[in-house]
Order: sequence, then structure tokens, then C-alpha cells
Amino acid sequence: MTIQSLPSIRCRCISLHPAFDFISFEARYPLLPAISPLTRRALSLSAVIFTAISTLASSSASSSSLAAPSKSAAPQFFELPDSAGVKALELRIGSGETPVDGDQVAVHYYGRLAAKQGWRFDTTYDHKDENGEPIPFTFVLGSGKVIAGMEAAVKSMKVGGIRRVIIPPSQGYQNTSQEPIPPNYFDRQRLFTTIFNPTRLANGEGSSLGILIFDIELVQVRHLSNKFASPGF
Repeated sequence: MTIQSLPSIRCRCISLHPAFDFISFEARYPLLPAISPLTRRALSLSAVIFTAISTLASSSASSSSLAAPSKSAAPQFFELPDSAGVKALELRIGSGETPVDGDQVAVHYYGRLAAKQGWRFDTTYDHKDENGEPIPFTFVLGSGKVIAGMEAAVKSMKVGGIRRVIIPPSQGYQNTSQEPIPPNYFDRQRLFTTIFNPTRLANGEGSSLGILIFDIELVQVRHLSNKFASPGF
């Protein structure tokens, strides 16, 4: 099962990829407990966006109030250690290995911008090879070429895992050369003109303009010249 095959969380105000229609935790994630309809609604993408803005934009928010998910409690966002405020929600726990700095990792992702009501600005499933297969995004962990929030999310994942992360502006795009970069020109323009809008930044909106929401699947890990490790599940 890949991140593409995951149904998404419904939201009236946002048009998502058809494959992201609804997440059935009971059927698909045996590591996570059954979730009531009320909890499902609380985990809707609109609620995630509200949480992203209200939690990350507030300097008084306490990171200790977000506990890591467990088998005995409904899944919830928790702050990744040493991430400078990146929040994560485990959608699937991987069973493969965990990468370390210097490893090349391959991931699939959906990237959304909270300031644009969850607009999906890029996904690896739109990047196809000559056979029409989606191409994972690859980068070297610790290279500094990608946004810090994505590195923080991936470095504690296991191969085969899927994680939703809320990335604060300070750990998101600091310039227009940081990866991942949407290949579509108009998507790039819309993304960066929103995040780096000088008028809105001058009005004090910098704490919310650059909040990103990524769904990330760690597909493969390669150690230096070795072949890609198997997913392990």
C-alpha cells in the first residue's frame, strides 16, 4: 500500500486528489485504534489547517500538550524532537530501516499550503517517467538542499511509513531554491508569491503564510553506493 492508495480526509472547502478521499483507520491501520465519527471529523483536513495556523502561529502554544500516538489512544499530532516545531501524525508505522545523515532517501509526498486553504501545490504522483509511473523525490539526508521540516520528518521515519506533518514557516521555504520545488511554473509562482508576499509580511502575517502540510511516505533508503534497501514489509 502506498501513499497514493490511501483515501484522503474529506473537506468541503478543498478539492483533493481522488485517491485521497477518506482514511479508514479501522480497516487499514491495525496499529491504530478504532476511531469514532467525531474523531474522524476532528482529523479532517480543514481541522488540520486550523490546528496548523492556531498552533504554529501562537507563540504561547505549549509543545508538551501534544502527546505521541499510542495503541491505547486515538492518533494525534505530536512535536518531532529537535525539529523546531514540526508536528507529525503517524498514518502508518513503517517496518523498514530508519535513515541517517548521508543516506539518500526516496519519498512520495503531497504538499499543501495552509494559507491557501490547503491548496495542493505539488505531489510526486504527478511526476511520471516514460512508462507513466510516478517518480519518487530523492535527496541526501543532511545535505541542506531541502526544507528543514521535510528532513526532520523523514529522519525519524522507517521505510514503508507514512506521516502527515505540519511545518512552521521557520522550517519551510526560506528561499525559492529550496527543494522540493513544484515543476509547474504557475504552481511555483503561486506558492512563492504567497509565502514571500512583501505586503502581507509587512502586515505581520509571516507566522502563517508559510505553513506547509505534507503527507510523506518513505519509500527507499540507500547507503552511499549500496543498492536501495527493501521496504521491509
